[in-house]
Amino acid sequence: MPRQSISFSKPNDEWLKAQIESQEYSSKSEVVNDLVRQARKQQAQVDWIKAKLEKSERSGFTTETKEQILKHSKSIMNG
Repeated sequence: MPRQSISFSKPNDEWLKAQIESQEYSSKSEVVNDLVRQARKQQAQVDWIKAKLEKSERSGFTTETKEQILKHSKSIMNG
């Protein structure tokens, strides 16, 4: 695994230490990797929504109901 050196502001470093002290994570690296995974998942969701909106704007209409769109969006967002 590539090794990186990063710096944190004092509040962020304290928050990271608190995550480890609570035994939620075993190291700062584990916390940071989890945050990156969450950010990547969130970005994928944003990209999906953006693509749907762009497609909808180009087509001008959809045959799906509000409920269908909401249900589909929630299923994507929840994995």
